[in-house]
Amino acid sequence: MSSFTLPFVLTCNEPTKSFPKIIVANSFNNIKRVLLRCKCKEILSTYALSSKGDWLLPKEIEIDDEEEEFIVVNFYQFVFIKDPQEEVTKHLSFMQGQDIHGRIYINQQGINAQYSGPKRDALAYVNWVREDCRFSDILVQISSALNGHAFPRLKLRYKPSLVQAKGGISHLPLLDPSMRAAPLAPSEWRKRLEAVNNTNNSSHENSNPSCILLDVRNGYEWDVGHFQGAQRPDVDCFRATSFGKSESKVIASDPLAAADKERTDILMYCTGGIRCDVYSAILRKQGFKRLYTLKGGVSHYLESEGSIGWVGNLFVFDGRLSLPPSTDKPAVEIEASTTLDGSVDDSFAKCYICGSQVSELRHRNCANLDCNLLFLCCAGCVKDLRGCCCSQCTSARRLRPVLTGHQRYQKWHNYRDFELQSR
Repeated sequence: MSSFTLPFVLTCNEPTKSFPKIIVANSFNNIKRVLLRCKCKEILSTYALSSKGDWLLPKEIEIDDEEEEFIVVNFYQFVFIKDPQEEVTKHLSFMQGQDIHGRIYINQQGINAQYSGPKRDALAYVNWVREDCRFSDILVQISSALNGHAFPRLKLRYKPSLVQAKGGISHLPLLDPSMRAAPLAPSEWRKRLEAVNNTNNSSHENSNPSCILLDVRNGYEWDVGHFQGAQRPDVDCFRATSFGKSESKVIASDPLAAADKERTDILMYCTGGIRCDVYSAILRKQGFKRLYTLKGGVSHYLESEGSIGWVGNLFVFDGRLSLPPSTDKPAVEIEASTTLDGSVDDSFAKCYICGSQVSELRHRNCANLDCNLLFLCCAGCVKDLRGCCCSQCTSARRLRPVLTGHQRYQKWHNYRDFELQSR
């Protein structure tokens, strides 16, 4: 393997925008990725220039499929960064030559990263980040990406807010751990969760519970999976979350409306933990004293404790959309998740259109490009409404083709010239 130098030149029998007819690779790692990810799965010819100026034959290039396993990595850290722009430059410099796609945001309050890549590159980045003492103790969540990258491209930049919240978060005391919720390890969370549900089951009329389970996500995330006993959030955007902010004591959509701010334990959870940290600082300013959050979020819990107490799948903000509790399983069908009392609850997920139980815990976007609503849908309604969320959308000017299976629509600009056609 040491006999060749740059460049590598390949010719492909099914050229695409991503893989043109002639491909020049800058490194041996890049040529391996081309061979593994080419749409046609067949390279007509592969050549590398030897140190003597001779073209080497394809058989001299070896591929190790295990090295090219793709994973998704998530982590965040609230820590003071004096010069975030300089920090961004350092991270971009490290990314040169790395095959990483995703969203990595940095500002004065820290870093928030969700990205995908070949295992070697993805882990190399997080290990490099951990070499900095400010990030040495970050909790990293890793899951499988079964179909290559889970993100379309890399966005690594300075961003004023690590999380999009109404009014921003730069004014929140997020760098002070005492102003955030106290983190509970997954094992402790499981014990608390069991106690909460046992208490709620024995006192259905309790208007002032001693403990409240708070889902700090969006309603559509709850729709595919949640902890047993958690109320569905009445928001479809985290920025609109207003738990604990209302003056009224009778708002049904707010689990904290009647809570005793001094005595009630608030158990908060989200996918990876960062939204809970942010919102707990908001609740702290509202006067809530007893705030707890699930350390590492649901993803950490499912990895550590399994699906006990969790029903359904886990919504994720990448190309996979939905993960079963055991992320090494490729299917995303409804699985029999065990609840705390030993029963099975798989009836909560309903079709947005007809209200029937759905057989797949995975959202789709409305085929109407100008609607693009994210919704759950049964197979019958997908067929009847041609992938749209309502009959009105079926007559829209710009309709995308009906997607089958686990496909996702491409970015909107790929369809902007679409006109309504009979399908």
